[in-house]
Amino acid sequence: MPRLLIAASGTGGHLFPALAVADAMPADWNVSWLGVPDRLERQLVPSRYPLHTVRAGGLQGRGLRKLLNLLQLLQAVRSVRRLIRRERIAAVFTSGGYIAAPAILAARWAGVPVVLHESNAVPGKVTRLLGRLCSQVAVGLPQAAARLPRCRPVVTGTPVRQAFLEPAPLPDWAPKGSGPLLLVMGGSQGAVGLNQMVRPLLAKLTAAGVRVVHLTGSNDPEAGQPLPAGVVELPFSDEIPGLLQHAALAISRSGAGALSELAVCGTPAVLVPYPAAADHHQDVNAAAAAELGAAVIVWQHGPAEPALERSLWRLLGPRLRGAAAACDPLKQMSTAMGELAVRDADQRVAAMLSTPKG
Repeated sequence: MPRLLIAASGTGGHLFPALAVADAMPADWNVSWLGVPDRLERQLVPSRYPLHTVRAGGLQGRGLRKLLNLLQLLQAVRSVRRLIRRERIAAVFTSGGYIAAPAILAARWAGVPVVLHESNAVPGKVTRLLGRLCSQVAVGLPQAAARLPRCRPVVTGTPVRQAFLEPAPLPDWAPKGSGPLLLVMGGSQGAVGLNQMVRPLLAKLTAAGVRVVHLTGSNDPEAGQPLPAGVVELPFSDEIPGLLQHAALAISRSGAGALSELAVCGTPAVLVPYPAAADHHQDVNAAAAAELGAAVIVWQHGPAEPALERSLWRLLGPRLRGAAAACDPLKQMSTAMGELAVRDADQRVAAMLSTPKG
């Protein structure tokens, strides 16, 4: 039975596509996982795949911090190489992030094929530096391929979990009514800045008949305050597929994972790129959707500024007024969002792994 080591760590943007690939691998493959201590993989992976951990940091920093990061990287590479040899790993897959660097270097050192998937339109530092050492590089968006000429990347789309590809019901706890459903989500860790933009608008939206599900993340100090009728606030939900499939509109960060989930569900979006994202990659991700007419970009702003409110009324207003479908911007945006979808991205990447070029 061939053995695959998946190196994915940290955030849902790295973990969920990797989990989708793991689930898509042929039944005769044995999958194990490489992560770092005390990150999200500790919650998501052990019940499904054996989890091994090493300490790994970024490639950034200056002076002493840079030296310490380099020493930690070297130690991680040695540990991962021992793991590859001990477990007789036949191939390595990584979806980027801190754990990708030791995984790629160790696989190269051990002579094992390694496939790297880059989901963002602007490739991350590890992809730019180490992509050339990989057997194959897969990318989620064509814009990334143009930025990696030396890697000869293959555009596969970004894998999403199977639950997003199958019809899902609206959760029973979602607000009841006939008005359009607005889903607010900031990613696996939430987004305080986005939450602060949305909260002043909730009373006006619900008064107009909009139902709102607001996923705040677990680190929002303002969560738990009294809410208008028609709003459900939760730190997170594992029923995102049903929420997206039934939402008229989403307000979201523009991480590649979120964008892929929006696309396969055909959910129009107001995208609020995370201002501090590395290389402003969320700006470019959002532009890929906006260029197709699938999304509107609103830059993060203070609670008193009007940009988000104006966009919401422009998009939701026709539906609230009962306008004909031909005059409903959300219907047109939903069609455009579907053009971004790659529904078999998990199968494409799994095929690259099960028949590696070496």
